[in-house]
This record gives sequence, C-alpha cells and structure tokens, in this order.
Amino acid sequence: MRMYDIIMKKRNGGELTDEEIRFFIEGYTKGEIPDYQVSSLMMAIFFQKMTAKETLTLTLAMADSGEKLDLSAIKGIKVDKHSTGGVGDKTSLALTPIVASLGVPVAKMSGRGLGHTGGTIDKLESFEGFSTSISNETFINNVNSIGIAIMGQTADLAPADKKLYALRDVTATVDNMSLIASSIMSKKLAAGADSIVLDVKTGSGAFMKSEEDSFALAREMVEIGRNAGRKMSAVISDMDQPLGNAVGNAIEVIEAIDTLKGKGPADFTELVYTLGAQMLINGEVAPDVPTARKMIADTVASGKALEKLAEFVKAQGGNEAAVYDTSLLKLAEHCIEVKAPESGYVSHIDCDEIGICSLILGGGRETKESVIDLSVGILLEKKVGDYADAGQTIAKIYANDLKKAEVAIDRFLKAYHFSNEEVKAPALIKGII
Repeated sequence: MRMYDIIMKKRNGGELTDEEIRFFIEGYTKGEIPDYQVSSLMMAIFFQKMTAKETLTLTLAMADSGEKLDLSAIKGIKVDKHSTGGVGDKTSLALTPIVASLGVPVAKMSGRGLGHTGGTIDKLESFEGFSTSISNETFINNVNSIGIAIMGQTADLAPADKKLYALRDVTATVDNMSLIASSIMSKKLAAGADSIVLDVKTGSGAFMKSEEDSFALAREMVEIGRNAGRKMSAVISDMDQPLGNAVGNAIEVIEAIDTLKGKGPADFTELVYTLGAQMLINGEVAPDVPTARKMIADTVASGKALEKLAEFVKAQGGNEAAVYDTSLLKLAEHCIEVKAPESGYVSHIDCDEIGICSLILGGGRETKESVIDLSVGILLEKKVGDYADAGQTIAKIYANDLKKAEVAIDRFLKAYHFSNEEVKAPALIKGII
C-alpha cells in the first residue's frame, strides 16, 4: 500500500477503505509517513469530504493510536461531557458534582486552556493544593468511592489527533466537518466513557459561528459515537454572549459554587440543568427530562451537590474549605467598575472580545508556556436585553496590573453595543439531538 495512491484516490473523490485510513494513521503516528504527504491528503479530504463510514474509521483509528483508558473497574454507566468551548464556560465545575451526587459516576479527562481563559484543570487549581496529576489507579478508586474524579489528559491519548491537528492548523485544513468531529470524538472514545453528552456552542464566541454548522457538527459527532457503541446526546447552546456573568478562573469557580447553592445566573443554571438531565437519562438513573430536572433541583436544594464538590476537591488534594467559604479563593488586588458610556439596552456583545479582555488581564494563555493568573477576571452586571443608564456599572474588572486593566477596559467598552429599542436576550438552548 502506498500513500501516493491513497492521496490520489481521495483527490479524485474516491472513498477510502478502512485499511487505507488505518495505514496512513498508523504510519503518520509512527513517523513513517512525512508531513507533506499527510497535508496533501488533508487538503484532498477538505475539498472532497468524507463519508460517514470514512469518518467513523478515521475516528476509531485515531482513538486506537495510543493509550485508551480502561474504565471497566468502575461500577455503573460512566457518562462523560464535552464542550466545544466558549467564553465563561465553567459548566463542568457545577455539572459533574451534581450528577455524581445522583449516582452517575464521572470519570473525566480534562485539559488546560489555550486562548481566552483557562481550561477546567486551570480553574480547579484555584483551590489551593488541588492536583489532577493522579495515577490511573487513584483515578478509578476515587470514582468508585466518591463518584467523581478529573485527571489531566495524558500525552498518549489519541496521539494521532495531536499530530494531525497541529498539521491542519498550519495548512488551512481545520474547517472540515469530518476532521473536526473525528478530532473531538477520538479523544472522547479513548477516554473510555459509556456515554458522552456534548455541549456544542454556536455564535460569535464559538468555534462554529452559525447554528446550521453547529447542528451539523452535533449530528456528525452523535452519529460517530452511536456507531462506536456509545450512548450519545448533544445540546446546542448559545455563545453569542458569555455564559453566566463570570469570565476568568477563580471568579468562574465562585460562580459555579454559587450555582450549586441555587444562586447562580439563570442562563448558566439552565445549561447545567439541561446537560445534567441528559447525563442522568443516559446514566439510567432518570427515565425522562422532567424527572431528571427535579432530581437536580432536589440535590442542589439539599446541599448534597455542594458536599460532593467538597469531597472531590479534598480527594485530589485541594482545600475543600473554599467550597463553603469562597473568600478563600483569591481574587485580584484591584476591582475596577466599568461604566456604561450611554443609556440604552445592551443589544449585542462581541463575545470573543470579552474573552480577549480576560486574556489581556492574564487570565488565559497566548502560548502553551504562558503562566495564567488565576485571580484576574471579569464579572458582567449587564448582558444582552438588560437596560443600563449612562454611568451605571455594567461590569467589574479584577486586575493585578493597572496598565493591563486599562487596555482591557478600552477593549471591553468597544465590545458592548447599545440600542434605544428594547432587545430580547437570545435563546440559550437552540436544540437537543
């Protein structure tokens, strides 16, 4: 079998066989096939597309390219959740303790952030002493004993995807539905869960800007997962403005804790309930959405979900006292109020720009080597549809560097748009697959 023939076949619109796909993935992972041939194949795929069968084979081949997490020692149906990412997305911090407190085991691999804000691991490290560098044995024991564990993604998990994504990133072949779906799902399948619930973001702050593309990606990933024998659900949710009110790291943890106390922002709470209901149904502890939502409301009201977060933080070396006293989570030295430049309804927020403001303050990474300042962030007080008088506070900026704060505030104000006409807030949940 020759790589040349595989490239030509796809270039001419042919359907690659399972053997041909596995040949190029295995060869590329081992370093036996050069970048220039694989980049040529990626461009052929970009233009000629892939069939559902090809996409599934590509996903499975990448999932099989390295270590696969064996979760068979964990009792019950293991349900994982994945978000395509957005601004203020702290969902896992509130969602996982809720479902774990209701009997659905959560064995989750998460990563660090690159870009706007930190990833789930960065946010969790706001708890002093918290570590995701735990052994597979500890990981499994924690899930069996307390129902939840989150560890850092290993370098050997789907290594073919890591190599392919780096190549696609510099050859203008990222934006292809099959390649995006197989990239996400290969890592999820390798992580070993029985069921996967996807949160596919749509809008200006999302990877997929249009609802049409977001639904298409969700359908493709659900199909891949089902064909691979997993229970699948996908929620398509709005990212035309930040999720909740907090953007940053420690500040997002505080908002997640408030949500576990029943005091979170309405939009964030709704997303947690929607995703949580799907996880409970797929985990076979709830028969339908109304029952699942009532279970979630009850576990929050009883304080059991908050207790589960404290158990989880303690089990991984963190200071669980901060779960009950959020003043122990360090926020930046300066808190600067941002005032509305005019009166009117907030008509639009450039969501990505709010994320960049957090990055400027030090809350995100520009490179993998960047050190995040977990204490900085933004707290929004007005969102789309809200009315503000000129001079009224629309946000608070938490900063340790006043020069960075000045740059961030200037950019923040340009991201907010006002209207004299009343504006309706966008629907949060666009659909469920």
